[in-house]
Amino acid sequence: MDFMDSFAGRRVPRAVTDAGLALLFTAGAFAPLGPMPPEAPVLRTPDALFAVLALLSALPLAVHRRFPLPVLLVMTAAAAALQGRHFIPQLSGPQGTSIGPAYIGVATAVLLTALRGTPRTATLVVAVVIPAAAVTEAVLAAAGHRLATFLTEAVLLVAAWALGRLTRARSAIRDQALERAAALERAQAANARAAVMEERARIARELHDIVAHNVSLMVVQTIAADRVQDRDGDKAHELHGTIEETGRATVTELRRLLDVLRTEDEADSDPNKEPPQPTVEAVPALLDAVRATGLTIDCSTTGTPVELPAGSHLTVYRVVQEALTNTLKHAGRTRTGLTVAWEPEHRRLAVRICDDGPRPDGEPAARPPAPADGRGHGLVGMRERVLAVGGSLYTGPRPGGGYCVHAVVPLPRSPAVPHDDPLHHDPPHHDPPHHDSHDLRHEGHPPYARDPRPAGR
Repeated sequence: MDFMDSFAGRRVPRAVTDAGLALLFTAGAFAPLGPMPPEAPVLRTPDALFAVLALLSALPLAVHRRFPLPVLLVMTAAAAALQGRHFIPQLSGPQGTSIGPAYIGVATAVLLTALRGTPRTATLVVAVVIPAAAVTEAVLAAAGHRLATFLTEAVLLVAAWALGRLTRARSAIRDQALERAAALERAQAANARAAVMEERARIARELHDIVAHNVSLMVVQTIAADRVQDRDGDKAHELHGTIEETGRATVTELRRLLDVLRTEDEADSDPNKEPPQPTVEAVPALLDAVRATGLTIDCSTTGTPVELPAGSHLTVYRVVQEALTNTLKHAGRTRTGLTVAWEPEHRRLAVRICDDGPRPDGEPAARPPAPADGRGHGLVGMRERVLAVGGSLYTGPRPGGGYCVHAVVPLPRSPAVPHDDPLHHDPPHHDPPHHDSHDLRHEGHPPYARDPRPAGR
């Protein structure tokens, strides 16, 4: 920041700086109109030409930031014309040196040009403009004072030019120092992060060895307990207790391992940390939020809920969320039915979301036709989520209008159910094959075959 563009430590726009200097030197240019002391040299009476030259010697500073070199040339020529027409005192004469507002204005223009201009412009000013201005002033000076006028003009303008270049150099050095400091700070932060990650990796390797050792020990103890189960029940019970203690210790070490591997962005104190992932139990709250937008939703649940893996919980929630979002986007505030069917006997959870389509007297926008392969940006996300948990997905229009999304998520096999219990005997299970989004071989019929209208209508 140059010193002329700052005030009290605050940045001042260059337009304000230039305008202020232009007004200041304009006021100074009209100073000869006031009373002059008796010993002052005789000057020409101001007239219209004086007013024009006085304005040209100061007002161009207002646009110096845009046209630095032309402004300097105009101001230098106007100051020389004022002296040549004897409107202002000579720079050096019988009364001594007289550096008035016009000369100070030219020096200020030289300083700003050297400060703001390119190196080429600064070189042109010191090599051409300043010598030309000094020679012109010397020629216009009175006989016997030309050398003094030349030296005075040259020293004044060269000093202004040097001050401008020095200020520019200091600003460049300061900017480079700040940039180097910022780069050094970034490098130190990167080195610190690298050191932390290296230490975390070392600790993680050690914890990994502990966890692996404990798991191996649990396997050996399980085999030993199985072998002595029939011969020595007390010994088997003792081994089972040891296995339990080892398992608890392993879980503790595993949690420590995960804490070590967790990045800083995932720290508990991070305000941007994502909340826990939603589950099927959060679907009612989702429906309440969607109903607030004007969508009518009829929800029904059948069957007995069972425990689901976390991935299946999130999949069901996201399918419902995406389906309702698409309904609002393409069908507007229509009527929608949601059916959640828990079918443990078939080891599956069926989720069906069907809407009636746009209302005739309501939303003007109609749902765009589904792509040939049943894929869209939102549908692809739903399909990938369902396939990731081993399920299947159907999306498509309903006969008579509307749209359906039907997802089937497999339920986990419960190890606690004895296989010889006829009341809980699982029927033969065949994993549903992965299929395209319009393939319903796991169902044998479209989702709306049994329910041509959404549930609850």
